[in-house]
Amino acid sequence: MEQKTYKFHIRGMHCKSCVLMTESELKEFPYISDVKASLKSNLVEVVGDFGDKTPEQVAKELSSVLHPHGYTLSVEKVEKKINWGEFKIAIPITVLFVALYIFLQKIGLVNLINATHISYGTAFVIGIIASLSSCMAVVGGLLLSMSASFAKEGEKFKPQIMFHAGRIISFFILGGVIGAIGSAFQLNTYGTFTLGLIIAIVMLILGINLLDVFPWAKRLQPGMPKFLSRHAMGVSKLNHTLTPALVGIATFFLPCGFTQSMQIVALYTGNFMSGAMTMFSFALGTLPVLGLLSFSSFSISKSSKSGIFFKTAGLIVILFAIFNLINALVVINILPPIFNF
Repeated sequence: MEQKTYKFHIRGMHCKSCVLMTESELKEFPYISDVKASLKSNLVEVVGDFGDKTPEQVAKELSSVLHPHGYTLSVEKVEKKINWGEFKIAIPITVLFVALYIFLQKIGLVNLINATHISYGTAFVIGIIASLSSCMAVVGGLLLSMSASFAKEGEKFKPQIMFHAGRIISFFILGGVIGAIGSAFQLNTYGTFTLGLIIAIVMLILGINLLDVFPWAKRLQPGMPKFLSRHAMGVSKLNHTLTPALVGIATFFLPCGFTQSMQIVALYTGNFMSGAMTMFSFALGTLPVLGLLSFSSFSISKSSKSGIFFKTAGLIVILFAIFNLINALVVINILPPIFNF
């Protein structure tokens, strides 16, 4: 048995979730002993016994496993082309979106924009955006692999229900715990400003990354410690009746920047019920798309219009970031309240 090391260029990685998913999937190959993926260089180093296969053949074989998740390996680096023309459609859609929600806010149907905190409606909308973004790659991958595993045993619906119920209930409870922890910190005005500023910065990074035009933004996204995320991924390998629910709970600890930003918001509330409702609203926003993923091959990333969607979503998230930055400045009286309609 001869161990060889190959380095492949990878297309499709956007965040730390992608790194985790890539490593997890490739380690399933029986002849691979080690895998290391790098978001910084967009390279995957693979160690194993590949026999007489050429690097091109190895890359093609490994890509067949990664392709359903949106990743492709190649020996040569493929230069990415940025389609700036997609902004011609994305910008008007974003303007219409903002106009619609300001109108709904003005007539009192929703309360998405608040001068002091992110509302549950905003958390719900961010959940929808997150569920369609590359940031949920790991959650979608876990769901698909778990679904396939239980489908072989003739169970199609029960595991799905357990997964989604486990996810939503755990987000509510753990969000409440984070909110309660926040209550232990008696934040003064500047402490509140600092947390609001952190939320704005995290969301700004997420939005810029969704635009998919600035490669450096990928490295700035927040994430759970890698060892914790790996343990969370490992839950899906358990063979137990409760595994689907446990996988749903584990998604709270996976490296999705949107989830982390909402966890900061939950901490910011300083209240169990407010933190719980924030994370519950976010999880509820992800439910429709993850539900579709449970029973179909739905994936926005495979659509020919995915670039337009991601740029639109990125612009909307950037606007949320700007709203939060302005709100943080309102807290310390640098600006007067702007979004109280």
